[in-house]
Amino acid sequence: MAGEARDQRWLDDEQARAWLAFMRVQLRLAYEMNRQLQADSGLSLSDYDVLNALSQAPAGCLQVTSLAATIGWERSRLSHHVKRMSRRGLVTCDLAPSDRRVTEVTLTVEGRHTLAAAAPGHVALVRRLFFDGLPEESLPQISGALEAIYENILANGTLPRPDLESRR
Repeated sequence: MAGEARDQRWLDDEQARAWLAFMRVQLRLAYEMNRQLQADSGLSLSDYDVLNALSQAPAGCLQVTSLAATIGWERSRLSHHVKRMSRRGLVTCDLAPSDRRVTEVTLTVEGRHTLAAAAPGHVALVRRLFFDGLPEESLPQISGALEAIYENILANGTLPRPDLESRR
């Protein structure tokens, strides 16, 4: 019985292989994307994540809590980051007109232009590093697996489901 309980604490060989492969890809891809964005447009990957999420929101605006849930950040980290982005003119941070206790983050015209200028280089890098290394016939299976993992994270994780999820 003790051996069975111990086995539950560890990943089996295939699980460990998949998990370590995912971690290598995720960490290296984040590094490469951050490097490319910094070099080409002066944005960090964090800046790009915020701008991208806002660009998909109605009127380019989200409450801080919703934006944090959308990109998977803690609220305090997001608050500090969007204040820095606000000083650069990429977003504005204001109290919501409908509820003065809530802060909204809004994509500015400059932020939208910056995102549009950064997107082609970012997309080219994603194609080159992610999709060019992936057999085309495996794309539906990879997409399905990642969507299932994401849904499981939403169901069992600690952040609320992003508001944008209900609009897709």
